This record gives sequence, structure tokens and C-alpha cells, in this order.
Amino acid sequence: MHVRSFQLADYSAVTSLLQSVLSEECYDETKEALSRQLSWDSDLVMIAADGDEVAGIIIGTIDNNRGYYYRVAVHPDFRGRGIAKSLISRLRSRFEQRNVSKILVSADKHNESVLTLYSSLGFAPSDFYHSFQKLSIVAG
Repeated sequence: MHVRSFQLADYSAVTSLLQSVLSEECYDETKEALSRQLSWDSDLVMIAADGDEVAGIIIGTIDNNRGYYYRVAVHPDFRGRGIAKSLISRLRSRFEQRNVSKILVSADKHNESVLTLYSSLGFAPSDFYHSFQKLSIVAG
């Protein structure tokens, strides 16, 4: 498994992955956020690839010198292999390279199930950013 920056050639596989693992509402929000983040800073979108196949994705953003994990998704065929943890770790390195003041997890109704994963990686409840706005709209 190789974790790397998003490439334009990944777009179709990424949207297919997101559509297969997210609810329709979450997919629509995530696709919009992905497009916006790619136009701002594509280095904060990371892909886990198994050869030519996209196994997972993580979308991050930086706003007011804070790094945010926005969405992580792993294809069901690749779950249980530590891919989400690898994606989170690699994005954390990107945030640290950018000298962000704090790293937070965007906590919304769509990713409540993965908050335990972030907790297992040392994130505290105070690191979960709960917002009534879409993070992708306020970031930039």
C-alpha cells in the first residue's frame, strides 16, 4: 500500500470510492469539499493506492493556521489493514510541515463512526471540531 498525494488521474476512482461508501447526502457534501480543496491546495488530499487501485482517501484543509481532518474513506475490500491510520498519519505530517498551530477533526453527523479511530490515535474530545457550517465553506 502506498500513500501519496492526489493526482488528477485519481478523480474517477476517488469519486467512485466515495459514492460506494458514503450516504448520498454525505457524498454530495464530500464531493463539493473535495473539489474546493483540490482548487485550494491539492497536497492536503491524500490517496492510499494498491497498485493502480484507489483503496482510500483523506481530505484535509487548513483554516486560520489550524489543520482539519475533513473526511477519511476506505474501500470495504481494504478495511482492517490500517489504511485509515496511514492516511491520517501522512496528513498529520503534512500539517506539521506547514506548522499549523493545532490539528482538529471535523466532527459532523457523517463521520461520527470514525471518531473512535481518531480517539485511538490520541485525539481528545476537545480535538473534535463540531460546526453547524460546512467546514469547506469557511476554509480558504
